[in-house]
Amino acid sequence: MAAVSEQPPGAPREVSSGPEPGPTHGGPTDLVLEGGGVKGIGLVGAISALEEAGYVFRRVAGTSAGSIVGALVAAGMSAAEMREVMERLDYRRFRDPTRLTRIPLVGLALSVMLRQGAYRGDYVESFVAEQLASKGVTTFADLREPDPGSSLPPDERFKLIVHVSDVSRTQLLRLPWDYQPDFGIDPDTVSVAAAVRASASIPLFFTPKKLKPSGDGSAKDESWLVDGGMLSNFPIDVFDRRDGKPDRWPTIGIKLSARRPPASVQHDVSGTISLVRAMVHTMTSWYDQRHIDNDATVARTIFVDTTGIRSTDFAIDRRTQQRLFDNGRAAATKWMEQTAAS
Repeated sequence: MAAVSEQPPGAPREVSSGPEPGPTHGGPTDLVLEGGGVKGIGLVGAISALEEAGYVFRRVAGTSAGSIVGALVAAGMSAAEMREVMERLDYRRFRDPTRLTRIPLVGLALSVMLRQGAYRGDYVESFVAEQLASKGVTTFADLREPDPGSSLPPDERFKLIVHVSDVSRTQLLRLPWDYQPDFGIDPDTVSVAAAVRASASIPLFFTPKKLKPSGDGSAKDESWLVDGGMLSNFPIDVFDRRDGKPDRWPTIGIKLSARRPPASVQHDVSGTISLVRAMVHTMTSWYDQRHIDNDATVARTIFVDTTGIRSTDFAIDRRTQQRLFDNGRAAATKWMEQTAAS
């Protein structure tokens, strides 16, 4: 009997046959990538080890940085190519200032108050668009996946699913799935880079992305879209079958944090600011943590140690970049060894 997956408010209801056992010798797989800002370099390291072991990625889902890397994977970019891009990239360019940000002393605060973000976020979109274009991908029409064996309806068969938080309507969006039913927009016409930009809109760091329904929607119908991690930063169950049939291939998740014991203390709360940080993290991670505490989910998850690195540390040096990449490779290698031995 298939089990019904719990979902946060507004998320599509799915029926899953449950997590599948991990693979041992590569082959086709679906990939789910956690968000984590600049820590996404660790995702590339893990993917490189999986590729070398013979894994072929059929579909990819991601949030924030996971959606950036996921879009490149879905477009056909190899881990080696992504690493070359990573080595050339000046991560400081992601902090593209608004006009207000440039005002000395008070600019950041003014931009957050008046523009709802310290930085524009435009470089995220242009960077992703440029990389996708090099692989012949512009809109979601380029990422359609004809797959008659899928339990997904034909209009949801895409190589990439991007998770976005719609704070106007308090719900999780799974793009391109929700463009048509929620906004009346044909997903084949929508820029992949625009969806990724919405998913990567770290609250108050980047300005939100806005989306209006097609037709004569007024300003009050406009949705403000921010980082999908607010509702689900690690959507590990997104590709689980909905019809109760056996899975054709596994799903592998890559999480940008070391595995912690259940109920372990993660926040040192000592005052108002640390309390606010702890509350925000609790609100944004509670739903995903319920899945991570499940042994079957742990079995299909690679945990990459990113200790001591902040998501918004876009001034990251080359040595730290290399450490993140190496940690990703090591984590994936360890997971494959453990999976083969089980």
